[in-house]
Amino acid sequence: MRFVVVPQWQGSPSSRAMRLAEGAYAVLGDLPASATTLVEVPVGAGDSLGSPVHRLSSVLTVADALQQELATANSPALVVGGDCGIELGAVRHALTPSTAVVWFDAHPDLHSPRSSESGAFSGMVLRALVGDVADDLPTLDPAETPLDPSRIVLAGARTFDDAEDRYVESRRVTTISSLDLSPDDVVAAVAETGATEVYLHVDLDVLDPGTLDGLLAPQPFGIDLATLIATITALKSRFTLVGAGLCSFAPVDAASASDDMGTILRIVGALSR
Repeated sequence: MRFVVVPQWQGSPSSRAMRLAEGAYAVLGDLPASATTLVEVPVGAGDSLGSPVHRLSSVLTVADALQQELATANSPALVVGGDCGIELGAVRHALTPSTAVVWFDAHPDLHSPRSSESGAFSGMVLRALVGDVADDLPTLDPAETPLDPSRIVLAGARTFDDAEDRYVESRRVTTISSLDLSPDDVVAAVAETGATEVYLHVDLDVLDPGTLDGLLAPQPFGIDLATLIATITALKSRFTLVGAGLCSFAPVDAASASDDMGTILRIVGALSR
């Protein structure tokens, strides 16, 4: 597996979003140089392009650059962010009609541009992958292979807004709470979709806050590291991995990044081995 690092911060709702770029660079320093590529991110915040989405121009620029980089090789990639908005390009590149997306995240990221109070793209990226935001985002080119909601498994999500709850219910998106998540349950949920391939998205806030310090908005009652790694391992044993994303590392400083790096690298190892 190859590694592509994308220090995007423009998709985040946080006033401390630049820490996400610093986190991506921190991980970059521990990846094998010969197998790693850095995708440059615009320096400026970007423009909304007349949409309700803040900094949309930068998000779309990065998505295009990432897809171009991923197209240079056929091997699966682990894309390291940055905010979760990087998954627009990463999942689109990897997705086939046989792929399920397992979304390890405290949040479902299923807002529409109209329902989002923050206007941050990271909170609507999964819905954008489904293709349900075209009316609000005419500048977003349609995907060659849209993501079928029946092929989504929300694993460990525990912070839903009302609009996301309604969407999950109406589109029958599979959810597995962090309170009772087990590797067998996640594998069974993916098998139920009929998929033979998986894309694994890991937002680090899926973990319990006691596991990792470098989070912008830690959410209580997350899963532990051993459960996450066991679930990743079980999924890779049963299904073909077509790609993965690791997002939302936001250390306060270099010392904090170093303290968390053991946890980060264990997840990287589970995804890439």
